[in-house]
Amino acid sequence: MPLKLIKRGEIWYIRGTVAGQRVYESTRIGDKRQAEILRARREAEIIERRAYGKAVTYTFAEAALAYMESGGEGKYLARIIKHFGPRWRLVDTDNDAVSRAAAALYPDAGPATINRQLITPISAVYRLAAEDGKVPDRRFRRRKEPGTRLRWLTPEEVEALLAACDRRLLPIVAFLLGTGCRTGEALGLTVQHLHLDTCEAYVGATKNGDGKMVQYPGRTRRIMVASGLPEAGAVFRTPKGKPYRLTNSSGSRLGGQIKGAFDKARDAAGLGEDVTPHTLRHTFATWHYAVNRDLILLMERGGWRKPDMAIGYTKLAPADLPRRLFEHGWDFRANPVQDAALPDNFGKKIKIMREV
Repeated sequence: MPLKLIKRGEIWYIRGTVAGQRVYESTRIGDKRQAEILRARREAEIIERRAYGKAVTYTFAEAALAYMESGGEGKYLARIIKHFGPRWRLVDTDNDAVSRAAAALYPDAGPATINRQLITPISAVYRLAAEDGKVPDRRFRRRKEPGTRLRWLTPEEVEALLAACDRRLLPIVAFLLGTGCRTGEALGLTVQHLHLDTCEAYVGATKNGDGKMVQYPGRTRRIMVASGLPEAGAVFRTPKGKPYRLTNSSGSRLGGQIKGAFDKARDAAGLGEDVTPHTLRHTFATWHYAVNRDLILLMERGGWRKPDMAIGYTKLAPADLPRRLFEHGWDFRANPVQDAALPDNFGKKIKIMREV
């Protein structure tokens, strides 16, 4: 029997059996004319899928939902799903479709924005569906991004930034500088995974996969200890003393948790708006390579899987950077010596006094 509409309260429901499939679902609307359009569309969809198979009729919206349910990032998908609509077939999502979506959704955006907010999420959704055998494999062209200068901080700029940080932000900034972790990775750190004796920490659920053990220099440890560590639970806390939220209700990673406090400290330190929390990751990489001249070690310590993602940091630092780092108390050598063995001029240019 064909599907029919049944009213429950103010809402119309679709009910019936078509092509052997039983249906009872809400249209979520109270207008009968619009509900009838949805009923006819739903019936046609079931018949088409029965005739041609799910792979042919599998929609982008269905694939996106499956991707997010598997733990994928859903931050930019809502706009894309709305653009394509509920019946857009995933198999029709090709480079031409992506170009049209870019023109509609991001008409004034640059290549980097289109790559990050459109092509990357579409590729991720499509790749998972291809792995599940729903669609044939396909590659999406990324926009060519113009070369940009990576912003990193000098030891002198970092000294000014640390001096401007409030009590809650200071240990976070020191940890990001010392480890190269992304903000979301660092904010999930727990006391049980912080090893002060060996200057190591285990951060879980990194961007590139499973957790990893990171190392940090002695100055990072001293700042964290002096800032007062909790006895258990999250190492880093909000101004209200609560752990930071790392994901929203749908499981997507949250960003910008420390942006307000960081921007305030950045402005007080006289640094430009191009300095963000992620700049600290660029700074770590630049400092680390300047001291060790070891790309493989940098990739291992920073969590970069491909050399082309880390090699840009090998051409940034002036020759005197290792000496200046040493004078500001940053020892990024692969095998740093104990504090007692350091010469007298180590850290002579440290300005902040909130260390032990």
